[in-house]
Amino acid sequence: MRVLVLGAGLQGSACAYDLLQRGSVDRVTVADLNPDRALTLLKPHLGSRLALPKLDVQKGAAVRDVMRGHDVVLCALPYYYNLEISRAAVELGIHCADLGGNTEIVFQQKQLDPEARTKGVTVVPDCGLAPGMVNILAAEGIRRVTDAETVKIFVGGLPQHPEPPLNYQLVYSLEGALDYYTTPAWVLRDGKPTRVDPLSEPEQVSFPPPVGVLEAFHTAGGISTLPWTYEGRLRSMEYKTLRYPGHVALMRAIRDLGLLELTPIMVKGREVVPRDVFIAAVSPKLSKPEQHDLVALRVEVRGRSGAHVAWQMLDYFDEGGGISAMRRATGYSLAITGLMQVDGRIRTPGVHTPDEVVPFAEYVAELGKRGVEIREV
Repeated sequence: MRVLVLGAGLQGSACAYDLLQRGSVDRVTVADLNPDRALTLLKPHLGSRLALPKLDVQKGAAVRDVMRGHDVVLCALPYYYNLEISRAAVELGIHCADLGGNTEIVFQQKQLDPEARTKGVTVVPDCGLAPGMVNILAAEGIRRVTDAETVKIFVGGLPQHPEPPLNYQLVYSLEGALDYYTTPAWVLRDGKPTRVDPLSEPEQVSFPPPVGVLEAFHTAGGISTLPWTYEGRLRSMEYKTLRYPGHVALMRAIRDLGLLELTPIMVKGREVVPRDVFIAAVSPKLSKPEQHDLVALRVEVRGRSGAHVAWQMLDYFDEGGGISAMRRATGYSLAITGLMQVDGRIRTPGVHTPDEVVPFAEYVAELGKRGVEIREV
């Protein structure tokens, strides 16, 4: 099995690391404009089973040249590359999966379905943590609770030892996180897809010690296309991000002061974008590589009869491997999906989201083998 990973950042490196632990994988290629940024733990495999070529993904011909000879391409690039990567993979007859991050792009990828079916390949967008893992759990819960009515999904990447003022540290791109904080979120209300304001409707959610009480609030993108998949079949479905208490009030103030705006303003005769300035000023203070993280997750499905099912996960920084909890939950999920596409556990050709084609029991078992434990509660 030969696998191409696009993107040598945190998630792409974690995905590649996991693939290199699998005996069924003969070769992993991690392509990036700056391949030197790949995690150090990948370097021992260089030359034997790992290649780290330089690639500008904006050059379509070069991307297709790198793709050739691989069984699957796993895209760990920013979401705005997903459509073109999917299109190129289908054109070449190669399986493809990505981390998602933008619902509109997923709908555009769905339009590639007829050609993907003709080519006999699978394209699976949204294969990270949220969207991704949570979609698979929610779909399984809806299958089990035959009169399912409501679905609530909570996910957060958090520092194990929070520090003020935000009690937060970067576990992925701050630019991406701010998109989720400022873009209206899609939920299912009264059976219909409905937009709600980000950072709205906060509530408290309790987890076992040492995590304790967390704050949950709406953010965009976490469940991707699920509100449309279950339109008219469920009464409500919503996704909320988890943070330590007090975070939402601070972020609302920052947003309401205009510091996250994308419209340029004049500052001392120069045009600047407020969000760019905010990211440049804040990122160094929230980048704490010496601080270890955790991922908290809960998915709850309830039926009209009172029947219910729920799953919970608390995953922590891997002390032995030096891989963060967010990278484990996200990068490993992408790797597992790619392996399933090639070995046939994901069988149906075409473009499908994880909730449609990823086998629940095998997926959870694969995560368990990697020490990422999802427990029914």
